[in-house]
Amino acid sequence: MADKKRLERLFEKHGFPDFRWINPKDIVVAQWVRLKCMFGCDEYGHSGCCPPNTPSVAECDRFFHEYKSAVIFHFEKKVAKPEYRHAWARKVNLKLLGLEREVFCAGHEKAFLLIMDSCNLCAACRGKRDECQKPMMARPGPDAMAVDVYATVRRAGYPIAVLPDYEQVMNRYAFLMID
Repeated sequence: MADKKRLERLFEKHGFPDFRWINPKDIVVAQWVRLKCMFGCDEYGHSGCCPPNTPSVAECDRFFHEYKSAVIFHFEKKVAKPEYRHAWARKVNLKLLGLEREVFCAGHEKAFLLIMDSCNLCAACRGKRDECQKPMMARPGPDAMAVDVYATVRRAGYPIAVLPDYEQVMNRYAFLMID
């Protein structure tokens, strides 16, 4: 990509210095991720950006193969209470959406963000894509697109682990698809 350095300056300008370029074909898409959404996530069916309001696993896999470049953004955070994570994630996701828009306006018409958490841009999600209050801003997280975040970020050399409590620092990730 000819303007990689220019994009990297944009990432840093928006406050995202911790990133890595990856080949989108290295993004691991897996059926088990969708099953974890279906059986283990209280947002399943209650968010317009979560399954079943997202493409099938096969369609997700095909989506990633349509891109030539992607960036993983890494975020570390320790929160005092679990519920504090969502306010922090919302703030970061809004900044990421600003970056996605700027990358798009820089001539990358296929720019598409996978936010680092479930879409919580609205106080109360209506649960259906066709009833979304912010359809131009709503984005799925990588897990909603069947991305095995653990395997994918490990391939990129980033740390990730299941944390038994909130006393530990979280490693969270967002993906920006670019062409």
